[in-house]
Amino acid sequence: MQAVIMVAGKSTRTYPLTLTRPKPLLPIINRPMIYFNLDQLVGLVDEVILIDGYKKEMLETEVGDYYRGMHIIYQEQREQLGTGHAVLQAAPHIRGRFFVMNGDDLFARVDMERMMTYSYAALAMRAPNPEQFGIVVPNEQGHLIDFVEKPKVFISDLVNVGCYVFEPAIFDVLEKVKPSVRGEIELPDAVLDIARREPVQVVSSQGYWLPTGYPWYMLTTERYLYDHYSLDFSQNGEVESDIVIDGSVAIGQGTVVKAGTRIQGPVTIGDHCVIGPGVKINPYSSIGSHVTIRAGSMIENSILFNNVVVGENTDIRHSIIGENSHVGDSCKLKSTPNKRSTVLSVVKEKPVDTGLAQFGATLADAVRLEDSVTLEPGVKIWPGIRVAAGQSVSDDIMAE
Repeated sequence: MQAVIMVAGKSTRTYPLTLTRPKPLLPIINRPMIYFNLDQLVGLVDEVILIDGYKKEMLETEVGDYYRGMHIIYQEQREQLGTGHAVLQAAPHIRGRFFVMNGDDLFARVDMERMMTYSYAALAMRAPNPEQFGIVVPNEQGHLIDFVEKPKVFISDLVNVGCYVFEPAIFDVLEKVKPSVRGEIELPDAVLDIARREPVQVVSSQGYWLPTGYPWYMLTTERYLYDHYSLDFSQNGEVESDIVIDGSVAIGQGTVVKAGTRIQGPVTIGDHCVIGPGVKINPYSSIGSHVTIRAGSMIENSILFNNVVVGENTDIRHSIIGENSHVGDSCKLKSTPNKRSTVLSVVKEKPVDTGLAQFGATLADAVRLEDSVTLEPGVKIWPGIRVAAGQSVSDDIMAE
């Protein structure tokens, strides 16, 4: 069996992190996100077709031609003309029944195993707020009868999560699908056409669906995976005296954890880092490789990419720090809003409710915060931006 993963898009909703890399390479627990889906497919498929496009060279260099015994094929989608158009690009490579997966989301092996027993299947996840999603409507036999986008009245609580099993006949249907009002070939239109002629089984998820549509989803995805995924918590670095390590903590090769540091897991620290002295790292944090965190700083529920430098006595909470960024001494990345119960963050010039009581800042690659900078919750800073010492920032800072 084969799998098709759609990874061609720019993912503008995850800006500024995806201004410098394709979304599948965003790190989750110090690994490019795409590897979590590839791991689930091992033993189920022998070949994976990645429909790539945006910054495809970075993706192809990272993943290579084989992953854990699976052959990897790259097929470029030159124009972004919809999910149906993306699947059509795989047609020359398909030999039989195959999976299709959104590359933006993470899926569980247990669900894929159940799906592959059907000729056609669509994965769905029960949600308490189906009115915010595209939902799946099955009949009493569990066969698909409709997709409804963000219904205003309750029809079903099953959300369409973007994972399918198809026979090659789907390509003939996709060739005949008329573009939608936004000018795209929509995959659900083709699936409904198939469902009118033969059963498309709606499979209700027994595993997980972890969307990564916004930067803050990286934090919620990491928390879930820390709690549910089998991870390696080997400690291979040098740990000095007077260190407290509580819970599951991974420490990479060549990393030095200096005296007085306190780490409460789950936490992952990469290779060749210098942590401390007197640093505090709280649960659900991941620290990339070649990271320096200087004396007296605190990291809480945050993601630091590779080659980050954090100065002394700096407080980083519920935040994401891009590669090669520098956060100076005595900086404060706040995460709790003053007047709201949840944090707002601006996406495409519109405020979006993150739904999180705590969410800090998102710094893109090569951002530099000089000493004593304060960032308010939900702030995002574009690549290469320098913020002068002593500034208090409450709005996004974007490249001109």
